[in-house]
Amino acid sequence: MRNLDLIEVEKNLYSDEKYQLNDDQLEQAQKSFDFLQHFSEDKLIYGINTGFGPMAQYRIRKDQLKDLQYNLIRSHANGLGEYFPDLYSHATMISRLHSLSMGYSAASPDVLKSLEAFIRNSVYPLIPAHGGVGASGDLVQLAHLGQALIGEGRVRYRGEERDTKTLLRELNIAPVDLKLRDGLAILNGTSCMTGIGILNVIRAKRLMKWSIAAASLLNEITESYSDAFSETLNAAKKHTGQHQVAREMRKLLIDSKLIRKRPEHLFNGDEIKDTYFFTDKIQEYYSLRCVPQIIGPIYDAIENAEIVVINELNSASDNPIVCMSERDVLHGGNFHGDYVSFEMDKLKIGITKLSILLERQINYLLNPALNGKFPAFLNKGIPGLNYGLQGVQFTAVSNAAENQSLSFPASIHSISNNGDNQDVVSMGTNASWMTKRVIDNGFEILSIKMLTLAHALEIKGNYEKVSSAGISLLEQIRQEIPDFKEDTSYSVHLRKLIKKLDQ
Repeated sequence: MRNLDLIEVEKNLYSDEKYQLNDDQLEQAQKSFDFLQHFSEDKLIYGINTGFGPMAQYRIRKDQLKDLQYNLIRSHANGLGEYFPDLYSHATMISRLHSLSMGYSAASPDVLKSLEAFIRNSVYPLIPAHGGVGASGDLVQLAHLGQALIGEGRVRYRGEERDTKTLLRELNIAPVDLKLRDGLAILNGTSCMTGIGILNVIRAKRLMKWSIAAASLLNEITESYSDAFSETLNAAKKHTGQHQVAREMRKLLIDSKLIRKRPEHLFNGDEIKDTYFFTDKIQEYYSLRCVPQIIGPIYDAIENAEIVVINELNSASDNPIVCMSERDVLHGGNFHGDYVSFEMDKLKIGITKLSILLERQINYLLNPALNGKFPAFLNKGIPGLNYGLQGVQFTAVSNAAENQSLSFPASIHSISNNGDNQDVVSMGTNASWMTKRVIDNGFEILSIKMLTLAHALEIKGNYEKVSSAGISLLEQIRQEIPDFKEDTSYSVHLRKLIKKLDQ
């Protein structure tokens, strides 16, 4: 059975290397469909010849079975809110197609081929953000995907919203003719929350990488001591993330001539002789000194989230499950999204903590009472007449506060619904979507942090002592944000920098 990893999915999403079904997947789908068609002839099986949810007690006549599948899609395509960006619809389609290709859902091969055609032609169903409770799968969002597959509703194509039926005719893509349990197979899974979750992990990794680089440069331009990220100190704690963050900082700062070694200064008798008060900090503030210990747990959370969402991607999230090896159809709850929901909750808490760290590091650079090295708000002009970077701090603080509000766990917000059939739900799609918003805010705060770093380094000078990694980072920042001497609006330039960082 074909398994995907994060690297392959990232290529599918961010390059021209589209997800493609192989012959084995199509053969497996056909065998499973044929088996279920024969197996179900003289049996009562949920979602084939019964109603759905609390209506499962009703048996459906044979001449109504096709209508049953269409009715499911049409009745559940009632989401609201903003539509997913194309990238997120794309991730949802890959996730659902890959799950169906395993054969456990017994979806007809036509469904798989149609989904593949949508991906190949970059046709993106308009999927609303609001509606999923993440228990019997992402029913509402995936119903909007199903609506597009049967040629109804609206899609986005080449940046324009289009009528689905008209566009499919232009592209010579036939709407799916639903069979057996195709409607239920499309809807009844965690593919929406998983697709969003995969993108969250990809983007969180980028945010992490740049945040470590920014923290390293901050320690450099403030001439911090090296022992805080030394191998010996960090090895004294047994956490992988902490070790990895400290290792990356050492790598970035290896050729810095600004980072100080404590034995050469505070352990040097000649240096400290007859000194009662030291103007330089003996130990840096926590936002500088404790970077490995603060970012390390977030690193670990991202790594664990990757394991969970990739496991979910390579799983059968449906009900019932068609098991050909046992010649059986098994009823249970593989559509439930708590694995993804829990991990997204942890991930957004981690990114919120990272946002808080970034904002405090910004504040450190802007406040001369803290840093003792730079003018207030890194002002390059006339105090009182000019305001430096005072304005951007408000945005950073606002975003950090919003992230704190968004970080209450969605997974414990279970509300019974569906006639109390779904009495404990995961809210997995809410958790994934809220995590996306937290990451969006995190990139905005990071862009402001990068701007403050560039200003601080230019005020400090001493470029010949700055690490090669630090100079490279400064150059990348200034490619998107020019060095303005006068007060100016940075919003447009910060958006350009965010785009650069988030790719």
